[in-house]
Amino acid sequence: MNNYPRAGMSYRSQSTRQRISETDIHDLLRNDRRRYAIKYLQDRGREVMLRDLAEEIAEIETGESPAPRNIRDSVYISLHQSHLPRLDSAGVVDYDRNRKTIRLRKEARTVDVYMEVVTKYGVTWATYYRTLGTLALFLIVLSLTGVPLFAAVDPLVFASAFLAIIAGSALYQIWSHRWFYLSRLS
Repeated sequence: MNNYPRAGMSYRSQSTRQRISETDIHDLLRNDRRRYAIKYLQDRGREVMLRDLAEEIAEIETGESPAPRNIRDSVYISLHQSHLPRLDSAGVVDYDRNRKTIRLRKEARTVDVYMEVVTKYGVTWATYYRTLGTLALFLIVLSLTGVPLFAAVDPLVFASAFLAIIAGSALYQIWSHRWFYLSRLS
């Protein structure tokens, strides 16, 4: 008996999987193309076509738009034959091999924690917020203690400015993870 799904079925729909283990998550995310695929699906928040996904990943890998045809074809084949079936069997995506469509599953939240630890600038979000909070506190203390230049600014101005920056950053984080929050509502 083979383990391949019937026509139109995803690999995932054949069996019910438990929560993905940490070791399996690290193994899945070890490959750039699988990470790019998950990120692309997160950004879109809807079902996407394999061709669109392959073109996007090829552009990322080559830095060219459009990427050379041979690279797009190579990415397409590797996604179709290897990466998407693996993500599907792990329960991260639903991949319909016949229609060539991919949809992120709710279970992808499990791997999200391991993907979004660092901002695109190489700093963790925790470090970013800690730095903002420390800087805000430092400026408020300088203002309250009467240090020249800083004493001219009301501490409430510093507090309000940093509160706005932190709130804006939090909104950006929520927006960039909207697929996660929307999937929790459904």
